[in-house]
Amino acid sequence: MWRSILAIAALGLMTPVPALATDCRVTGWPSAFGVDMTAYFAVRSGETCKFPIRIPGMMKSSGVAQAPAHGRISQLNLTTFTYAAARGYKGADSFAIYGEGEGPYGSGRSVISVNATIQ
Repeated sequence: MWRSILAIAALGLMTPVPALATDCRVTGWPSAFGVDMTAYFAVRSGETCKFPIRIPGMMKSSGVAQAPAHGRISQLNLTTFTYAAARGYKGADSFAIYGEGEGPYGSGRSVISVNATIQ
């Protein structure tokens, strides 16, 4: 019995754990709810980075408006997404996410068009 428990524990310890994604280094300025915006960032082929929505105020809903063609976008929580660049691909990619809420400078839905350079 102890051998079975040790074997299960050893398998659990050998399971690979993905590295934590760092924030994407984004160029562009957050605007206000109700105003669309554009953002740019670069990431290495095969790597993943976090893309937080930073609009002043209270976010009520968010999601993916357009999926990327050469990567994968996932929503972690109400304000944060991860972008994973396709392994082996180098070039341009784009996607769009949205956030809806209320803030000190406006309210409504904002679409963020994101242009990624895969290096």
